[in-house]
Amino acid sequence: MGKVLIIGAGGVGTVVVHKVAQNPDVFTEIMLASRTKSKCDVIASDVQKRYGVQVKTAQVDADIVPELVTLLNDYKPELLINVALPYQDLTIMDACLEAGVNYMDTANYEPKDKAHFEYSWQWAYKEKFEKAGLTAILGCGFDPGVTSIYTAYAAKHYFDEIHYLDIVDCNAGDHGKAFATNFNPEINIREVSQRGKYWENGEWVETEPHEIHKPLNYPEIGPKESYVIYHEELESLVKNFPTIKRARFWMTFGQEYLTHLHVIQNIGMARIDEVEYNGQKIVPIQFLKAVLPNPGDLGENYTGWTSIGCRIKGIKAGKEVTYYVYNNCSHEAAFKETGTQGVSYTTGVPAMIGAMMFMKGIWKKAGVYNVEEFNPDPFMEQLNIHGLPWVEQHNIDLEL
Repeated sequence: MGKVLIIGAGGVGTVVVHKVAQNPDVFTEIMLASRTKSKCDVIASDVQKRYGVQVKTAQVDADIVPELVTLLNDYKPELLINVALPYQDLTIMDACLEAGVNYMDTANYEPKDKAHFEYSWQWAYKEKFEKAGLTAILGCGFDPGVTSIYTAYAAKHYFDEIHYLDIVDCNAGDHGKAFATNFNPEINIREVSQRGKYWENGEWVETEPHEIHKPLNYPEIGPKESYVIYHEELESLVKNFPTIKRARFWMTFGQEYLTHLHVIQNIGMARIDEVEYNGQKIVPIQFLKAVLPNPGDLGENYTGWTSIGCRIKGIKAGKEVTYYVYNNCSHEAAFKETGTQGVSYTTGVPAMIGAMMFMKGIWKKAGVYNVEEFNPDPFMEQLNIHGLPWVEQHNIDLEL
């Protein structure tokens, strides 16, 4: 049905390639590109052995628009799936506009020199994509992504008005390392160490990092201490569902993880500005990334589950109702299928499904859109088919 170009050869990119290769009726040709072509070649070789599907590979620097444009013009994909770094989103979108290629990503743009998440930079491209007749789909991972689609599905089928939204993200897995991040350390540490923020009564309320926390019960896992942090889908969800009175994002952290994180911050290793060392300029967090375990290599010994979902309260037919929709994903099952851990799997599978929605013409309209602006039903159907089945609970105690 269509040619797809995937940029990014980390854990998430690995999952996307595997899942795309599993659907040859939708994706007729596949290319994987990264700054390091050898990483792409390893993934392509594994996919060839598992599914007998050829994946072309290429070297490209996603920071350089002309390099991207050359690759796009040579390969001519119908859709580019961006699973590179969030601060490369705008250069990739610029290249797509110049080459006339549709765009999709899993995480919103952030400047390289500031830990700041905001959709405004990408929303500013709306008119450009409309004029070019191209589609740009933003935030099609799990969170953001599936959590936003869960919200849209709930709004469509179970609520007249959503008033309270709590997105809950639990990783109850064990990788056996003293300290490791489940995706790119440079992005992960920036995300979880910044000040918290949530939406309430029409405005943003800021908190100190990890200031608000409480134990929440996760299905098949039990109670885990959960912390309010800021996460990007809150910005688009409160915009697209204006009846929301309060929206928060909760994530679980073990005490050992938080202790390591505090030490890293206190000794300056989380800094994203340059420092001079032995006559050279280095960025401390980039050096830290080089010595920490590679998230893509954690899968082999990873045990346990992730549990991610939405706990929603609102009104239906004049009555207050509650709704909890979630997915539990096994790290062991993810590794068996794709050679990656569950956090990569839960991000990569939705990216493939979003690409499928585009290729089938279901999510295809000129402009820039967050995933909750499309019809959630066909996407929800595909989650059950491709490895991320969801469970619903109605009118229960949400604990929040």
